Amino acid sequence: MSEALKEIEIDSEKRNAYWAVQLAAHVDYLKKHSPFYKDLKGKVSTVADITQFPFTSKDDLAERNEDFLAIPQSEIRDYSATSGTLGDPVSYYLSEKDLQRLAQNEKGSLEIAGCTSKDVFQLMTTIDKQFMAGLAYQMGVRTLGSGMVRTGPGVPYMQWRSILKYKPTVLIAVPSFIPYLLDYAEKNGIDANTTSVKKIVAIGEALTNADLENGALMNRIKDRWNVELISTYASTEMATAFTACAENSGLHVQPELIIVEVIGEDGKQVKHGEIGEVVVTPLGVEGTPLLRYRTGDICKYYDSTCSCGRTTPRLGPVLGRKQQMIKVKGTTIYPNMIVEALNAIEELKQYIIEISTNEWGGDELSIRCEASSNEVPRLITERLRSGLRVTPNIIVEEAKVLRELRFSENHRKPILVRDLRG
Repeated sequence: MSEALKEIEIDSEKRNAYWAVQLAAHVDYLKKHSPFYKDLKGKVSTVADITQFPFTSKDDLAERNEDFLAIPQSEIRDYSATSGTLGDPVSYYLSEKDLQRLAQNEKGSLEIAGCTSKDVFQLMTTIDKQFMAGLAYQMGVRTLGSGMVRTGPGVPYMQWRSILKYKPTVLIAVPSFIPYLLDYAEKNGIDANTTSVKKIVAIGEALTNADLENGALMNRIKDRWNVELISTYASTEMATAFTACAENSGLHVQPELIIVEVIGEDGKQVKHGEIGEVVVTPLGVEGTPLLRYRTGDICKYYDSTCSCGRTTPRLGPVLGRKQQMIKVKGTTIYPNMIVEALNAIEELKQYIIEISTNEWGGDELSIRCEASSNEVPRLITERLRSGLRVTPNIIVEEAKVLRELRFSENHRKPILVRDLRG
């Protein structure tokens, strides 16, 4: 990272001045090249001027997907797509410059995580199926000057074979898969703590709670494996990663690449420590540029100085999607609050959360689980009743059925939540 970029991580005045220049250039580009934004009104003098522009919604992007393409088709170098968690996948087009930006983004993310060119990475996520994250990690590791083993997801035997042969120091993985990896190691005489792995960069799932304390899943992993666990947050639309530093005090924004807002129900920026919806304006994007894009992700916002010295805004873990908010008999909760409670039950090996509509039109919560004993349903009910004041339906399934539901071939990431509401 250049000295100038380091300065905008530390100096808020220089950062705001940088954002003002970049935002003005971004808005100018949108007016000239984006069919969706061609009639945009307003000028930018300071970064605060961003609030004069309307939000861009997920519905906008889905319903007018091709109007967001701001380059000729001949300049498209990668056709990525969203995961389609809450609907049909949406296309996201990248130019050559966008791919270079994506590589720099992931290099910066890994550097925040404390990784260097001396590390060897094992990529335990897919790189196909139009999955931008896998591509980003592969390119970012190359830009960092490091080596990578691309094992893809699942198959503990293959993962351990690669770890023992190639001796990676960093795993990039969905954290809920790690307990399965450790179970396999214990059954097959592999001591995870004597291997080369020192760090796991976690994708797709939260490791801390909203107050940035270690979550149950993080504790379950660390109790068995002496590794450093790094939280991340990203999406296809933002084309930028938020990453925790060694202080583990929130997910840092990369200010040279993105402007982030966290808004309340009134559409205005929330204060430090408050919860709201993440809104992003990725900077320097050519193919599918966005302005004030409402991600639907609900996070806590932090703007205090981190112990690492950065003064950039930070985010807590994603508590859930705005569309996934659950209201059960007057109690409002988000899926990640349920995940955190369930991960604390050691006897619970596998589960899926289902949200449906009952006969009165209200939300209904069900937990499909693998019950290693008759105690598991009772433990789930007690944990959710005492911690979240909700009583779920419990559906006991065979392990094979749950695995098929969680690791569907039609999805790029393991499924923890099924929203069946119409």
